Amino acid sequence: MPHALSSNRASKVAAEWKNDLARDGYAVVKNVISEERAAYYVNQMNHWLEGFGLGYKASDPSTWKPENVPVNMKGGMYHDYTVAHEKFTWESRLEPGVIATFAELWNTPELLVSFDGINLTPPFKHPDTRKWPHIDQAPYRHGMQCVQGILAFSQSGPKDGGLAVLNGSHNFVEEYLKSHDMKNIGSWGIEDHYQFDEEQQRWFAEKGCETIKVCVEPGDLILWDSRLIHYNTPPQGDTVRAIIYVCMTPASFASAEDLKKKKEIFEIWGRTTHWPHKNIWLDLKVPQRNGKDDPLNRTEPVTKPVITEQLLKLAGAMPY
Repeated sequence: MPHALSSNRASKVAAEWKNDLARDGYAVVKNVISEERAAYYVNQMNHWLEGFGLGYKASDPSTWKPENVPVNMKGGMYHDYTVAHEKFTWESRLEPGVIATFAELWNTPELLVSFDGINLTPPFKHPDTRKWPHIDQAPYRHGMQCVQGILAFSQSGPKDGGLAVLNGSHNFVEEYLKSHDMKNIGSWGIEDHYQFDEEQQRWFAEKGCETIKVCVEPGDLILWDSRLIHYNTPPQGDTVRAIIYVCMTPASFASAEDLKKKKEIFEIWGRTTHWPHKNIWLDLKVPQRNGKDDPLNRTEPVTKPVITEQLLKLAGAMPY
């Protein structure tokens, strides 16, 4: 077990990643959980996938095929099947290092968490090779209002699946939106989500925003400003990508109406967007397999989380 950081050293480390986040729009916080805990979550995720009975076996790479796993995005992003509320998903959100990092970021321990999904992407060729560079904050929300996170359970090197960003692009998003006709940049809709095409990305490149593949080790936590242009990259080597998406913001950011919605969604094991405190809406769609509702769809977790006061407060189901 590594020794605990002294308070002075911990403050210095936090100052470093906070500066990275402010300057670059993203930061890597090292060793938020142990490698042993990271391996535990990989095992839990594999067990969850194998439980669908579609032929996927974590120990047998020959079974790592699209037809052997449930419906997903980009070969391994899972948002359906109530995975947002599986016991292991909530356990990862409740990791002391994860909560402490977001508490340090926002200067408060009173946080809400998004009901987000997981990513377990084997290195098989997937038909959807698009990059989807996007941001997750609409132009009418100014400044840093949401910081997303990826808790890494696997290594992500330059050629491994992971997160890519346009470094510093969060500093220019508002300028871009003000200087371009809103009619030409699409509709933001209810998800605070907008994708940038190649021409639009060149505008940011001319501002000095370099495309960077973020590299991490098991147990690291990536944080990024929701205004930062970012996208998922598929594995190019033999490493299976295993992560959970986790985002926390201060509970004080949420209105009473949004907290009411969040509590209702939690009580039916629903999922939300990346936003913990705003833009809260229930996605009722059923995953589609071969053009039909997937009969393997679930309305409650296979293994429900242990309900604690801390969990209920993070879920917005109990006030601080």
